[in-house]
Amino acid sequence: MISPATTTLIQKLNGLAPRIALVLGSGLGSLVDAVENAIHIPYSDLPGFPHSGVSGHAGEVVAGYLSGKPILMLAGRAHYYEKGDASVMRPVIAALAEIGIESIILTNAAGSIRHDLAPGSVMLIDDHINYSGLNPLIGEPSDKRFVGMTTAYDQQLKDALIIAASEVGEKLAQGVYMWFSGPSFETPAEIRMARTLGADAVGMSTVPEVILARFYGLRVAACSVITNFGAGMTGAELSHEETKDVAPQGGARLQKILHSLIQEIG
Repeated sequence: MISPATTTLIQKLNGLAPRIALVLGSGLGSLVDAVENAIHIPYSDLPGFPHSGVSGHAGEVVAGYLSGKPILMLAGRAHYYEKGDASVMRPVIAALAEIGIESIILTNAAGSIRHDLAPGSVMLIDDHINYSGLNPLIGEPSDKRFVGMTTAYDQQLKDALIIAASEVGEKLAQGVYMWFSGPSFETPAEIRMARTLGADAVGMSTVPEVILARFYGLRVAACSVITNFGAGMTGAELSHEETKDVAPQGGARLQKILHSLIQEIG
């Protein structure tokens, strides 16, 4: 049985059948302005969809055409740190799978722990480390909860993003993303630990959505817009204002890459 949110989505999409969804993190919100024949559906109209309490996250589904291809965008997400629920995005990912979405491209703002990965850069996520230890599938009763994560990030989608970046002349770094629960930023000691454990960037989102997407059988790719160096790397204190101020710089680069990607695979 499909969910009420799925029924509402199907009605409001009015025959539009996108196969690719984008989750827009900080700095990517303006991408919705490029959608042609856009259909705007507030999360509040979709039963079970969360209402994000984070500034910079709009909270609506935007569907239409990007680069001439049908697309669905999630403008804003809810985070674990808002209410302590790692599965807060489950109704959203479930609805996407039920309407026929096959691939999901996740984006986020992240802090770099590499000196050669400066603010304003874009990083393709090769893999992740779930440092928080939290999981959105805790409580799932079926054996489907034992989701394999060896190939969580789809190689074909990663290759397509690399090609798309090359075609528009944008540098696309690659690395491992470590998920901290937030909302406080990491300490300098935690940043040194993350580097030792093999991470390249840190952030407070995305990993639960990757796990959920794989649970529902979606192909996944993800990119981080680098907004700052990690704690202790520059001596400056971190802030959400810095994230919001710097995110549009890398966001503009990622938007060019995503336009090229959708044109090729959409």
